[in-house]
Amino acid sequence: METIEATRLSRQDEQNTLVSCSILKKEISCLVARNHWPVSIKFLPSSLHTSFEKLQHCLESTLERFPPDTVSVMFGTCHPLMDSIVEKRGALRTPGQNCVSILLGEQLFTEELTKGAFFLLEEWAHTWDEVTVPIFGKNPDLIKRIFSQEHSYLLAVRTPCSACFEKEASHVSEVTSLPLRWLDVSLENLENVLAETLRRRGSI
Repeated sequence: METIEATRLSRQDEQNTLVSCSILKKEISCLVARNHWPVSIKFLPSSLHTSFEKLQHCLESTLERFPPDTVSVMFGTCHPLMDSIVEKRGALRTPGQNCVSILLGEQLFTEELTKGAFFLLEEWAHTWDEVTVPIFGKNPDLIKRIFSQEHSYLLAVRTPCSACFEKEASHVSEVTSLPLRWLDVSLENLENVLAETLRRRGSI
């Protein structure tokens, strides 16, 4: 059963909570610690993105655990009602259409997307089969056809926090039949987006 992971800094910090997708858990935890931001972090499983119903239920139930107007949310528009869900509890969401665009910046994200990139982050690489098999089954021809219709290459994104996931990325490349490329990015854009959102919230 999926659980919500939490990093608690102090009782006082419960008034300044950041609810985030776990896809950038390492990077966000690093930035919070490095900048000494007085927030506690609640990570929701990135696998929730495969089900609008599960994502909405988990996000709503998590936000309801905290007083209104105290929470920042690190999510893109991963649900068609995302802004409505967030605003209902007076939470503030990071601007950006998804976690990859927030990490890379809209310009670089759009450039690679236009070229046909399918973005692969470390956590996705590690959980690929776990997440995709229930959706697509184990039909290799179907999987290759689906991904090749929409994308021309697999772009694995590494950050300063990434561990080695070359083996896992190569597996995804083989399963999808997309050629593998690598992109190394800093945490600068992610840091700027998080800092601005936390300032708007009054957390820093």
